[in-house]
Amino acid sequence: MLKHPRGKEWEERAKKELKDKPLESIIWETPEGIRINPLYTAEDLESLDYVNTLPGLPPYVRGPMATMYTNRPWTIRQYAGFSTARESNEFYRKCLAEGQKGLSVAFDLPTHRGYDSDHPRVAGDVGKAGVAVDSVEDMKILFDQIPLDKMSVSMTMNGAVLPILGGYIVAAEEQGVSHDLLSGTIQNDILKEYLTRNTYIYPPQPSMRIVSDIMAYCSKEMPRFNTISISGYHMMEAGADTVLQTAFTLADGLEYVRAGLRAGMKVDDFAPRFSFFFGVGMSFFMNIAMLRAARMLWHRLMSNFNPKNPRSTMLRTHCQTSGWSLTAQDPYNNIIRTTIECLSAVLGGTQSLHTNSFDEAIGLPTDFSARIARNTQLVVQEESDICRAIDPLGGSYYLEVMTQKIVDEAQKVIDEIEEMGGMAKAIESGMPKMRIEEAATRRQARIDQGLETIVGVNRYVADDNIEFEIREVPESVRNEQIARLEELRKKRDNKAVEKALADLTRAAETGGNLMEATLPAVRARATLGEISNALEVVFGRFVATTLCISGVYASEYRDTTIIESLRKRTAQFEEREGRRPRILLTKMGQDGHDRGVKVVATAYADLGFDVDISPMFQTPEEAARMAIENDVHMVGVSSLAAGHKVLIPELIKELKRFGGEEILVIAGGVIPPKDYQFLYDAGVVGIFGPGTPIIESANKVLNILESKGRSKQS
Repeated sequence: MLKHPRGKEWEERAKKELKDKPLESIIWETPEGIRINPLYTAEDLESLDYVNTLPGLPPYVRGPMATMYTNRPWTIRQYAGFSTARESNEFYRKCLAEGQKGLSVAFDLPTHRGYDSDHPRVAGDVGKAGVAVDSVEDMKILFDQIPLDKMSVSMTMNGAVLPILGGYIVAAEEQGVSHDLLSGTIQNDILKEYLTRNTYIYPPQPSMRIVSDIMAYCSKEMPRFNTISISGYHMMEAGADTVLQTAFTLADGLEYVRAGLRAGMKVDDFAPRFSFFFGVGMSFFMNIAMLRAARMLWHRLMSNFNPKNPRSTMLRTHCQTSGWSLTAQDPYNNIIRTTIECLSAVLGGTQSLHTNSFDEAIGLPTDFSARIARNTQLVVQEESDICRAIDPLGGSYYLEVMTQKIVDEAQKVIDEIEEMGGMAKAIESGMPKMRIEEAATRRQARIDQGLETIVGVNRYVADDNIEFEIREVPESVRNEQIARLEELRKKRDNKAVEKALADLTRAAETGGNLMEATLPAVRARATLGEISNALEVVFGRFVATTLCISGVYASEYRDTTIIESLRKRTAQFEEREGRRPRILLTKMGQDGHDRGVKVVATAYADLGFDVDISPMFQTPEEAARMAIENDVHMVGVSSLAAGHKVLIPELIKELKRFGGEEILVIAGGVIPPKDYQFLYDAGVVGIFGPGTPIIESANKVLNILESKGRSKQS
């Protein structure tokens, strides 16, 4: 019963409107396990101490700045980069002319993983999901005619952070810009790479040394530059709900604070330049509450370190709308989704924002789709009057209760991590990764059953297929990068390069600031791959252990008859063939997004398949050898980063070369429909785009395997 004076009257009215249904029927539970009552009143806020706080004042629930957007709107950033530095530079300058306020650079996967474009492991990845940067010469082109003393630059880089930040610094030097005038952010958040994104190079311990060395260098040399952007975005994309994203992101932040303190710095030397990066999805109010809760929790956690500077306890954040929520089916719906997510980030108080393009579930964004994404922010910022009042939803009964719920639940997870010895220890145990994968699998099961609506995918499905332009990065991009590398190596002083690289290796072995030791190598025109190798000879290259959860998909699927029917089919297959259907799931190339492949793996295992998962970053040859050694019936290739036209045909060729021509190949993920026939002609027997229900794909896979069995018998 509500405590409100008219609570009884409301209950009676509600029961009449519900007719035969009980009041409990309109109580909902979020994916986080938080119970949502249908009505909140002032009484629900009585125990919440923070409700009467103000923007710009601790604990910063209502925003880190006193005036928020009434004085200065959020910065419109578009995370972009593709093909060559020259093409990306042209795109950046066009975006800046059309209203974008800051640069946010996306690097290609070989760059993230510390490989030059001519390395044999990266043949299918160069320039595909970001811009290829092999040396400071590429960085100079990237920022040509963009004054680095005036433009804030955000760079998403973690693995190869030393040569990339070094390239940016040296490019600025050669523009005549001193270090103290540089402003922007380097992500430098290596912990989340081991947790979700997987674009690491070195093991955790030396990687944390790199993080603290960059913090120390920038605190002295680049006072306007943010040394770390602690990212929850990729956790959301991997499947984390708002509680897990909040808890794991802030726990990462605590680990970096302690790394800075261990390096001999005072908390106020570096903490004011920490920034955060949250992902915002379609759960509108939960995501607003998440940003408010994160600010309150960070203030609480940082106060334990007794900082003197108030900015050390202030959480400032960039946000990005969800890529996972974008659908290949009825893709213009994605414009609506991105607008809702944009509003959520803004009402939550973000400091800068990237809005995704509607076509990113199918391919790389085009100029047309990127303009719509950018204009989404401009329309909200300039036309909606949303910037006229500070924290306009502050005091909402529902929102304030949800803020406190996320604070309470995230604090429990943080406490659990602290008991394990901190986030680094928790990551070593596998706990955070498994929690995220479990959340992702449960959500996929709900979507597949229609318990969670995705318009155009599992409800209100359109019959017509929408075709539109897809950006394609040609293979000539890699050839161009290789030619530039060859020219660089001919023109530079190779003895100076060798000395600088040897000095860097010595610093890795014996001590010294690695950021300082990297800069001479960058100035001498050492390549990104050479700098990475100079450290790798000391630190080694990290190889993750691939694990898979089990039982989660089936336990979340309420219609057990469907699960049992598929298990019956796999059992019948075993009776005919003498073993269960066996599939190898692989991600080739340098893309580290593994949400899709992990969810499919656990679901297929629950349905009765024998499932093998390859290590990350395989070449087609390595995947083919593993498929043959494991004697699988089929290889399922997960594609995201536009390398499918190179990597999948090469895999089929390698299977034939090693005598595995009987092994079938299917593909799934972000593959433009116009490329389907190309893959079928190459020998692929099935393609499953984003949004395909796992139950449907499993049935089709069994149909394909059974058809092959019948054809062999005949």
